[in-house]
Amino acid sequence: MKKAKVRVSAHPQTFFGAALFRAALLSTALFAIGTASALANVGANEGIDFGIRFFDRRIYYAANDPIYIQVTIANNSPFTYRFKLADDRMFSVDFEVRTVTNRLLEPANELVRRRSLSRQVFFREIAIEPGESFSFVENLRDFVRIDEPGTFVVRGFVHPELYRPEFVTTNVRADQRQTAMWAPQEMPLVGVLASGRLSLSIRAPLIAGLDGLPTAMYVATGAILVREALPPDAVVEYTIRARQMSQWERFFLYLDLEEMISRDPVRRRVWVRESEEGRQRMVEQFRQELRSPMTNEAISLVPTDFIIERTQHTGNEGTVTVLKRFRGAHFTEVKRYTYYLQRRDNIWSIVDFSVVNLGAE
Repeated sequence: MKKAKVRVSAHPQTFFGAALFRAALLSTALFAIGTASALANVGANEGIDFGIRFFDRRIYYAANDPIYIQVTIANNSPFTYRFKLADDRMFSVDFEVRTVTNRLLEPANELVRRRSLSRQVFFREIAIEPGESFSFVENLRDFVRIDEPGTFVVRGFVHPELYRPEFVTTNVRADQRQTAMWAPQEMPLVGVLASGRLSLSIRAPLIAGLDGLPTAMYVATGAILVREALPPDAVVEYTIRARQMSQWERFFLYLDLEEMISRDPVRRRVWVRESEEGRQRMVEQFRQELRSPMTNEAISLVPTDFIIERTQHTGNEGTVTVLKRFRGAHFTEVKRYTYYLQRRDNIWSIVDFSVVNLGAE
């Protein structure tokens, strides 16, 4: 689909948050009803598809690491669809997170604070032509407090005319979806878009190892993985064998992904311009690329067998040369890998690698 056109509004809209503030003091349940709003005036949204998905699906922990959700609005109708998108997305977007027992999680403190203030909300008018779509990414933790492990169900909502706490909600049913009718005093009804359900799994926080660094969990056994003070050749052997056995938690244990990205000439050009959040997204995208069955990253290829040829290291830098064989249908490829390692806090990590093709056997 093509991208939607964006027109910047010349006038801000004033938002009065006192009503929400009073409602939050009376009951968090009243706030939950507002965030659970779904679809009003179904006919107005006919042909408009709204969906959410994980922007960088990975293992999420009950901590403050971001959970990025991609929001997409697609226009499959024959008419232009227009809506307002606030610069502060908390006035355009809502998320509802429930446990498997249907308990609604509380809204994030920052969400309640911002919506409790009387302020001007600047917005852009988005025009989505037939066949076009519009997407953006939000951090779920900006909207919902998620500080416990478990399995949850996530739904997203978009308010085309911006969030209004003074609207009255009434639960109804339409197309087997929970919907809500919004009744402002002097404005026409405008459909609140509701997404389908997204399953979210949150694990318990990582436990710090003896060196104070966070550890990883080996999913197969539930054992805590702690980086140990291994010599460089043992680190490389550990990483290769973990890849041979598809044990991804062990494979990533000694890989310094940030350093590997910064040493890649192509990725480095983007890395140096990114914010901290942008760099975190790059790390997670790189992690997913390494795990992908279609990856072209040589470090993720699975060798039939390997031999560690040579190990060299000074105080904090080292190299390990490994001869790897990759068996094909009619021949075996032979490649020489050189792993580059750095030592920090007495722990060796792989920061880069190079490959030389030696032909076939």
